Amino acid sequence: MKIHFFKYQGAGNDFVVIDNRRLTFPASDIERVARLCDRRFGVGADGLMLLQNHPQYDFEMRYFNSDGREASMCGNGGRCIVAFAGKLGVIDAQTTFLAVDGPHEATLGPADEVNLKMSDVTDVEVSGNEYYLDTGSPHFVRFMESLDGLDVFAEGRAVRYNDRFREKGTNVNFVTLADNGLTVYTYERGVEAETLACGTGITASALSAALKTGLQKGMFPVKAKGGNLSVSFEKSNGGFRNIWLKGPATFVFEGTIEI
Repeated sequence: MKIHFFKYQGAGNDFVVIDNRRLTFPASDIERVARLCDRRFGVGADGLMLLQNHPQYDFEMRYFNSDGREASMCGNGGRCIVAFAGKLGVIDAQTTFLAVDGPHEATLGPADEVNLKMSDVTDVEVSGNEYYLDTGSPHFVRFMESLDGLDVFAEGRAVRYNDRFREKGTNVNFVTLADNGLTVYTYERGVEAETLACGTGITASALSAALKTGLQKGMFPVKAKGGNLSVSFEKSNGGFRNIWLKGPATFVFEGTIEI
């Protein structure tokens, strides 16, 4: 089967993106999706996204982890598929689209910038310097004094496969907080490795930092290994609303692969 694809990246979080408005892509073929994401035998990506028609929204986003399984929300993926929809002419500067966790608003800005509204967060578990919350995907957040020398794969995997999270899994974020913002390293379930950035993880880390510092409303700049993003928010009834993830969403290349 020949597949025409587009490659996008958001702060180093990279994706195969496919225009599936005619529903020609075999989304149930887990092995084919995984092979497209394979960095040796396919295109190579942290995940794959399908852009599809929807009767009530500008488009629908379907997201698959690199293991081939359809997954929960991906923040950087959401920003990249908005940029892709703009490239296709499906949207103009603003959009409302549907993802697995519900509808999202987004705006296209200059220099590949996409600002994505995330789902409200209603509950956060707190235990010392560790937090657990769902920002469209489940995230464990641990604040640390330093990330120097941290083995993100080993430490992240130890949390992801512990007794609590082994069955359903969780993403794991290691965070330092300074006057100039946050630094976040993330281990992603489904990818089962460290990624250069994770949008829902960066969002979870920023909201956790708001609880840690007592900030009621504002913005955190965030540095990931693949680039810089920012998260703005306001607290509401023990949770958060009006959450926006902002950063680059960049077209890399397009091509056709037989797989």
